[in-house]
Amino acid sequence: MDSMIKYGTVFPASILLLYLILILAKFFRKVCWLPSRIQYTMRSQGIKGPSYQFLHGNTKEIFNMRKQSMSRPMDHLSHEIFPRILPHIYSWVNLYGRNFLNWYGPQAQLVVTEVELVKEIMNNKNDVYPKIELEGHVKKLLGDGLSSTKGDKWVKLRKLANGVFHGESLKNMIPVMITSTEIMLQRWKEHNGKEIEVFQEFRVLTSEIISKTAFGSSYLEGKKIFDMLIKLAMIVARNTHNIRLPGISNFVKNKDDKEAEKLEQGIKDCILDIINKRDQKTSMDTSISDFLGELLKASRAKDDSKRISFNDMADECKTFYFAGHEAMTSLLAWTILLLAIHEEWQEKAREEVFEYFGKANLSEDSIRRLKTMNNIIEESLRLYSPSPVLKRKVEKEVQLGQMTLPPNMELYISPLAIHHDPRIWGEDVHLFKPERFEGGIAKATNNKAAAFLPFGFGPRTCVGINFAMVEAKVVLAMILQRFKFKLSPSYVHSPIQAFTVRPQHGVQIILEAI
Repeated sequence: MDSMIKYGTVFPASILLLYLILILAKFFRKVCWLPSRIQYTMRSQGIKGPSYQFLHGNTKEIFNMRKQSMSRPMDHLSHEIFPRILPHIYSWVNLYGRNFLNWYGPQAQLVVTEVELVKEIMNNKNDVYPKIELEGHVKKLLGDGLSSTKGDKWVKLRKLANGVFHGESLKNMIPVMITSTEIMLQRWKEHNGKEIEVFQEFRVLTSEIISKTAFGSSYLEGKKIFDMLIKLAMIVARNTHNIRLPGISNFVKNKDDKEAEKLEQGIKDCILDIINKRDQKTSMDTSISDFLGELLKASRAKDDSKRISFNDMADECKTFYFAGHEAMTSLLAWTILLLAIHEEWQEKAREEVFEYFGKANLSEDSIRRLKTMNNIIEESLRLYSPSPVLKRKVEKEVQLGQMTLPPNMELYISPLAIHHDPRIWGEDVHLFKPERFEGGIAKATNNKAAAFLPFGFGPRTCVGINFAMVEAKVVLAMILQRFKFKLSPSYVHSPIQAFTVRPQHGVQIILEAI
């Protein structure tokens, strides 16, 4: 009996106790010892910031500052949105300097706004600043696709996407962009002399364009996917500053966790349906070539180094469905807002469009010659950056500028902060001045190309940059050919960050047919 107690009860209990002690030790190392060590290391190098608070870091402060800054609309039609969208970055840059340390729970984040350091991080030589690992709801939204993966898999997916969104393939997409925009503008004729809300109009349009150009499907076929992606993005947005204990979501799931899992599976099922339909078409017509077609070819590759799995295909579809229409929707809406406010630039853009096209259909060569339009779009991207934040990480100790960065640190880069920095752009930084881009990005940034980051920078610059610029020019040119427009008195200027920077209440304009 004594031996049974000794070996059957006491011994396992001691193992369990030891196991619990190890878990607690690991937990306190993560939430107490490591933050204290990193904070001391950075402060000894002159890098300051708000102090770490047990478990939640600075998330409570950030949440409260954002809640206050976005509690009501802006008082006037100002483009100075940086203090509103990222009030903590705005306040702490002024308080602690251009580079400072803050905390997302127990995770250290070095906020970098010094352009030369941003350039070094984004160029990522020797792969010392990889992308962060996506977790939780964000991973359900984007998966492990081109925007988040790394290493050999990234190289494989990037090469595949490059072939689809450049050169002859991109040229072949322009007729789809024109046709889809024409359908939207036919609808707009019914609103001549009346108000129309364009943010939702552009959401439908960009969804249709990415559906047809990348996946060969109609907007209606992809609508379920878009609706579920938007719902999932909203879950991501409202949980951004909620800190969960490591691993707790595996055991305790709240309402958002359950909804996110349901949406993730629903998206995957819809994508599988589209893939199966395309698979049947491709077997009958081998001439079909678009992004989904290339994904299917890659899934059947005999070479292991080129083959991708179904999960890879699903993640790629999610990434391009979401990024291909959400960022474009915001870009088009903000550009129309700016042209409605600054009618002199609207007229300049219209004159350029009529100079090259009249009222005829657009052509690829002429689209590339729209310099004024290009400057307007770039200034819109500067003032209203679709993505206000980019993140990288430090896996092992590394030298960045004069700083020695310890492992397990995130690097937080805000295009919005850099785009609204008067030290880079001048005292007129908050004014809409497309002419600043007349000499190109290098001249506009005083040869600091990393100061303009709407599509990222370096080897991981957004693969869809050419697609986005062509689409924006096609849509805006066709609108200018057919309508003049001004801002409606009902418009409420209330930019918010809901994954991208978007108008909370839409953009209302009044149309006048030409």
